[in-house]
Amino acid sequence: MNDRPIPAPIAAIVLAAGKGTRMKSDLHKVLHPLAGRAMLLHLLDSVAALAPARTVVVVGAGREQVEAAVTPIGATVAHQAEQLGTGHAVHQAEAALGGFAGDVLILYGDVPLIGSETMRRMLDRLHAADRPATVVLGFRPSDAGAYGRIIADDDGRIAKMVEFKDATSEERAVTLCNSGLMAVRAADLFGLLARVDNNNAAGEFYLPDIVMLAAADGRASAVIETDEAQVAGVNSRAELAIVERAWQERRRAQAMADGATLIAPETVWFAYDTVIGRDVTIEPNVVFGPGVTVADGATVHAFSHIEGARVGAGCSVGPYARLRPGAVMEAKSRVGNFVEMKKAVLGEGAKANHLSYLGDAEIGAGANIGAGTITCNYDGFFKYRTKIGAGAFIGSNSALVAPVTIGDGAIVGAGAVVTRDVSADALALVRPPQEEKPGWAARFRQQMTARKKAAK
Repeated sequence: MNDRPIPAPIAAIVLAAGKGTRMKSDLHKVLHPLAGRAMLLHLLDSVAALAPARTVVVVGAGREQVEAAVTPIGATVAHQAEQLGTGHAVHQAEAALGGFAGDVLILYGDVPLIGSETMRRMLDRLHAADRPATVVLGFRPSDAGAYGRIIADDDGRIAKMVEFKDATSEERAVTLCNSGLMAVRAADLFGLLARVDNNNAAGEFYLPDIVMLAAADGRASAVIETDEAQVAGVNSRAELAIVERAWQERRRAQAMADGATLIAPETVWFAYDTVIGRDVTIEPNVVFGPGVTVADGATVHAFSHIEGARVGAGCSVGPYARLRPGAVMEAKSRVGNFVEMKKAVLGEGAKANHLSYLGDAEIGAGANIGAGTITCNYDGFFKYRTKIGAGAFIGSNSALVAPVTIGDGAIVGAGAVVTRDVSADALALVRPPQEEKPGWAARFRQQMTARKKAAK
């Protein structure tokens, strides 16, 4: 995004009062996750990039859920008690914007992919030489369907805006559609809204009517265009999946443009905050939850799931590995197939290649964790930590019962159940001595064969 100045203070009104009945969910529509984060918060993050003086979220049904999500990030909430249309919804923000003198962006909580740069373009157009009364964001969808239409000249000056229900057949043939997103000066907005009536097919107060009301005052409005993907709305779980796919496609492309290799891009799923370094290789069917950083040169093998974890430079993860929140892999460490880490640090060059669980643990540099090793970190009431020193070797199928410390360079023999600390460079053997009884197996087979014949 460029750094050209915005000519006036801005405020944002975000409409989030709809019931979202088509989602068939107890969770408010705008709080359904997109790339691991509520789609409303995606939108508010884009708004925040413009440093607004005020942000007002208009709520209705399920208001408590939305308030809990937006008040911690400084947004003000306005309540629309009755669903009487978009114009009515925007009007509910008037008190929250009392005394504000600047530009107002009108956005929708279920249209989460609109970018900061597009918002800035709307504001710039509002302050162009012809000083339009309002700026409307238009788009040309592949299927115009029931969208409202915008009739404009080649310079983007709007001659008419009409809802689909009220449009003539000629107007419905127009391909330029209204996204519903607008920019307007605060000094104009609420005066125009006060004049909007509900004399239309739906009996609602339409926000776009302010465009024609301004035109009646001799003040033209303008339209700028964006691509269909940026203004995709979410009213159902199917539409949420479409928006998720679009977001993921852009994120995958960005990862590859930034220097990562995605073997099968369509199978890799990022979270909103995933950070991927250069020369990272990501194999098929990898899922990143929130809070993941992967440093330069790491490889994430197929079918791995990583969330809330940090993967260091040159590390190798998986295949079929799971890194849970608090997992840290230092440079050049390795976890292999069916290894799970949680609140554990794997030191530089350390490795756990097979079938292990490392929870609430600190593993030193160069340590080797044998197949089937687990840190027993929970007694049913409390969690405890395991510390494994640098260069230690933990034999296969060992259980380390926390709290316990394995010293630097120590060796724990295979099959051990370790309940006490092990000194540095010591060998710990926790199993009975091997006993051999010559000929026992042959005699056992003879006895059992005879018993089986007698039973017939």
